Formats: sequence, C-alpha cells, structure tokens
Amino acid sequence: MSRTALVLFAHGARDPEWADPMQRVCAALRDQAPELRVELAFLEFMTPALRECAEALLDEGFERIVVLPMFIARGGHLRRDVPLLLDDLRERNPQARFELAAAVGEAESIVQAMARHALTIAGV
Repeated sequence: MSRTALVLFAHGARDPEWADPMQRVCAALRDQAPELRVELAFLEFMTPALRECAEALLDEGFERIVVLPMFIARGGHLRRDVPLLLDDLRERNPQARFELAAAVGEAESIVQAMARHALTIAGV
C-alpha cells in the first residue's frame, strides 16, 4: 500500500514570522487528519527546501508525495521553477510518485473565502 505525504509548498521570506499562516495551516491539517503526513517546505529563504523535505519523507518510506503550492495563483515559479524541482526529484527517486496540485488560491472555495473576508473588512 502506498504511503502518501502532503507537502505544503510556500515561497518563503527573509522574515521568519512570514511563515506563521503556513505553519497554522499545517497544524490545522495535522489536527484534522492525523493519519495524513503533512509537512511544510519552501522555495527560498526558509528551510526546509522542497528537495530536502521530499528526501526526508522518502527516507521514511513515503512513496507518493503531493505538493500543494500555497500560492494565490500560478505564476512564474509554478510554471518554471517548481516543475524543474519535481523533475529533479523524479530523476533521483524513480520509485516515488510526485504530484503537483494547483495553487491553493485558484480553488473556488478559497476565492469565495477571500471575497467573504473582503466584504467583512468593507463592512458589507
């Protein structure tokens, strides 16, 4: 049976507090689905990087790694950089399956949640 891990993949920043919302999402997922392995990885500035996170999961026996970009939309990083990172991981680990999900901000439920939040801020 395949063991699946979910990697929340964020851009990263020089300010360590920037990661707080991502860490909160990760913690909420772990609370809501304790049977699912959830980790957080970053493109730059913060650790762990996607490669080191994925390799640690593979070392633990995970065979399928789903990468969920914690981006508002699919920009240059998701079009160019992340596919190259995943290609490298696939080449190094042909026994594993790596899947790239759509950017979280493109999900209709997230779009609607942002709209509701904006209306609340506007007092509507």
